[in-house]
Amino acid sequence: MGRTLTYPQLEHNKVNRLKNRAIHSIVNTSNVVHVTFTTSPEDPFPAILPMIGQMGSYEYPSAGPEEPMDCYLHGYVSSRIMKMSGASDQGLPVSIAATKVDGLVLALTPFHHSYNYRSAVLCGYAKPVTDKEEKLYAMKLITDSVVPNRWDNSRTPPDSSELTSTAILRVKIVSGSGKIRNGGPHDDKKDTENVDVTSKTWTGVVPVWESFGRPVASSENKVQEIPSHINSYIQDTNGQNERFAFEAVNEG
Repeated sequence: MGRTLTYPQLEHNKVNRLKNRAIHSIVNTSNVVHVTFTTSPEDPFPAILPMIGQMGSYEYPSAGPEEPMDCYLHGYVSSRIMKMSGASDQGLPVSIAATKVDGLVLALTPFHHSYNYRSAVLCGYAKPVTDKEEKLYAMKLITDSVVPNRWDNSRTPPDSSELTSTAILRVKIVSGSGKIRNGGPHDDKKDTENVDVTSKTWTGVVPVWESFGRPVASSENKVQEIPSHINSYIQDTNGQNERFAFEAVNEG
């Protein structure tokens, strides 16, 4: 049965909340998310880790991006965040941030320069995944986020030593928020009507998008042709990212 999730409105996510689909999509299309957590009461500085993360639901694997999801994070069993997350019954409180930049917004004055971007922040409690089937589900989810269908096109399943040395965190999301900025520059009337300023300063947007290059085979590669699942992903994603960047220019 489908469910609709609305993140609670808390102090840290009162404004600029996006629908779940948009928030989850930003996380899932980011190659790296940044995870923040407090290491100890004595340390005033929180730890921030770049990690691979994906939204998913082991309980409801067919759940769409607008439905309830957990965030699965990949790591090593000996890392501090893995050890700390297993020491609490509730789980380790973490914040997860993801950002995609779509354009450089150049205005008449430095004050109004900006970026076109999409950003999302999730807050929740992280605990290690101990169930083998859920762990395999999360590992496949994360592997296929690198390149779709990569799990089925590589040596799987992982052997016992790989399963033992790999740790997966499941973050139960408590709240989330997101913000999108698109469109062109927004200058003040005092500048747009000043011919001396407008005649000397170029304004507009430089579209920015992530682009994947031609694959380079490893020295031990024995497959002559680049597999179709890699080529199609590169082509489709490059085209999609470019279109998104240009569309963001005109959406105010």
